[in-house]
Amino acid sequence: MDSIQYEIRRIFGFLFICVAIAVGIASVVSEMLFLNDAPSYFHGFAWLGTFGIIFGGYFLKFKEKIPLIRNRMKNSLSWPLHVKIINGCCWALPFALIVVFPQYFQYMILLGIGLGNSSTYVFMKLFSRQNNKEQILVGLIALLTIPLAVEIDTTLFASNQDIAVLLSRLLIAMSYAIGGTYALFSKNKAY
Repeated sequence: MDSIQYEIRRIFGFLFICVAIAVGIASVVSEMLFLNDAPSYFHGFAWLGTFGIIFGGYFLKFKEKIPLIRNRMKNSLSWPLHVKIINGCCWALPFALIVVFPQYFQYMILLGIGLGNSSTYVFMKLFSRQNNKEQILVGLIALLTIPLAVEIDTTLFASNQDIAVLLSRLLIAMSYAIGGTYALFSKNKAY
């Protein structure tokens, strides 16, 4: 059983690394499009294309491991309804608040990733007896970088908001890269 859990951790490590790479590349491409006054719909193509290529490659490489990914994700199905609602709100509410507070969207994204990953870690530990430390790393780093993102946005790059947004996206990529790297190189095989 430990070897299966270790394999699942490594698969999620690669998944998190893919998220980091996709966010990083799409952020840089989006910034280049902005600097070259490209039409706004090009940004959507850049993001969808980047994620499509990276995750397409990931799932082609690990297609035989997809049942293991589903296995880890299915753990939440047995949680009590109120826990599922709390976890869903931690993930979705900050993203939904972007509609109300669009000027804070980069902070809301960090908040959603931070709260979502942190709450999932806590509930997986409490209700599924899994200690997915890579998930709490992503969550805590995302939450801890919010003040840094605010500082970047309000002082360092107050006159260059495009750079401030780029840097906040790179903070998201960094949090997933650290969590993914931890999952890949962690010596602890037991969950």
